[in-house]
Amino acid sequence: MGNYFNPGNEKFDRMIHSEIYVDKTELIAYTNGVINTLQEYVCVSRPRRFGKSMTANMLAAYYSRGCSSESLFQNFKIAKNSTFKQHLNQYNTIFLNMQEVLSRSKSIGDMLERIKKLVLRELLIEYPDVDYFDRTDLIESMQDIYGKYRCPFIIIIDEWDCIFREYRNDHEAQERYLDFLRDLLKDRSCIYLAYMTGILPIKKYGTHSALNMFDEFSMIDPGPLASYVGFTEEEVKMLCQQYDMDMVEIKNWYDGYSFRNADSIYSPRSIINCMRLGKIANYWNQTETFEALQMYIDLNFDGLKDDVLSMIAGEQIPVNIGSFTNDMTTFRTEDDVLTLLIHLGYLAYDEMYQTVRIPNSEIRAEYVNTVAVSDWGTVSQALKNSADTLQAIWQGREQQVAVAMQQAHFETSHIQYNDENALSYTISLALYAARNYYTVHREMAGGKGYADLVYIPRKSFLDKPALVIELKWDKDVRGALQQIKEKEYCQSLEEYEGNIILVEINYNKKTKIHECMIEAQRK
Repeated sequence: MGNYFNPGNEKFDRMIHSEIYVDKTELIAYTNGVINTLQEYVCVSRPRRFGKSMTANMLAAYYSRGCSSESLFQNFKIAKNSTFKQHLNQYNTIFLNMQEVLSRSKSIGDMLERIKKLVLRELLIEYPDVDYFDRTDLIESMQDIYGKYRCPFIIIIDEWDCIFREYRNDHEAQERYLDFLRDLLKDRSCIYLAYMTGILPIKKYGTHSALNMFDEFSMIDPGPLASYVGFTEEEVKMLCQQYDMDMVEIKNWYDGYSFRNADSIYSPRSIINCMRLGKIANYWNQTETFEALQMYIDLNFDGLKDDVLSMIAGEQIPVNIGSFTNDMTTFRTEDDVLTLLIHLGYLAYDEMYQTVRIPNSEIRAEYVNTVAVSDWGTVSQALKNSADTLQAIWQGREQQVAVAMQQAHFETSHIQYNDENALSYTISLALYAARNYYTVHREMAGGKGYADLVYIPRKSFLDKPALVIELKWDKDVRGALQQIKEKEYCQSLEEYEGNIILVEINYNKKTKIHECMIEAQRK
């Protein structure tokens, strides 16, 4: 048993004996199905804290000849699969965490030499009697071992893309690294499976698309591995029952990623922390600070700022993912930035409609933090003041609400007071803080200038009143308020019983002044 060659199963043992472990072992059925086939090259890319390293450690424990893992897997789903014992601990396994090796190296060249020496050292100790052609050549030595003992190799590489994150602008170093991986992995009869994990898909480098033999499973298209991207809805429901947490609240805060083969996927890190600590909160920012997001959205390609704000307000934005070059520096269009944010987990991609959106409330808070500290003028200030605006509505302070809406009403290329989308957009930004307490429903009441937003208190905040808010232009604010009252409210309020606050805001196009009237009612 070595550190890199035929590692043990201690890390997997630690995982399954943690307070929360969600059984994802059926992924092994897929890798077993592609062993020694043309599909034996698998690259899985996901954001930070989505369980990539845990999966890599699980595969190492299952395949490595350096341990006996049947007892660790016997109570999990894979044990019922027909291929379970066929491949269990049957392969010479090389496990490399590239980030770990890189952190102890002075350069890419130093890193690649270090990998060769570390693995060769353990290979030669394990197989001293092989007639090696060149004891300093890693792949030649692997082939010599395979030639004598006919025991195939499995290669597991974690954080494969760290070079493209740490050496963002060193293209020569990146190409050298890709050439190393191609030489190690491609068309080698001794290798039956190569499994790589990272944040980014495989780098497109023209003639250096060196790893084009890989099937890629990413946040854009995870294919048959969709249910292993994160926790599924059923898995989260089971945890909610176990930890006595409200599934509706959890879904509202953390749900958001969806794929063809998995409708609702949750970030494992956020769900585990929420369950263990018994508190709904933003755990995403414990993975990385919002400055990581700020760096990209502050690039502000034409239209990017407007689209980010639209998504904060709940809209979906069209995106073309085809031009992205799978790195963190080459941005030619807004679409390239949006595509990177998909891979980083900051956006969710809808393959059918080819659109992106902010996945959930947790990540939306990261965008708000970013915009609030960025130089985005009145928008930043409106978001900062949104809690005060909400408080003003609760307390009936009409003038303060009117001023807040005026502040949120900024003129950009596509945000004008001329349709329902723009009007509801303004409300959403000015009352962003309301999302902490309410489920937001948008209802098109019909007629020029209507943009109904209905805020229903969430289960934990039933002491708050429901809000019915409308924006109009060039109308009598008093008559407009009466119109709301005479309507049978909105569809979202049909089953609601409790206090309601009606808010009518009118915008005068000529004077640019906002007026507000607020009235509390009981349904």
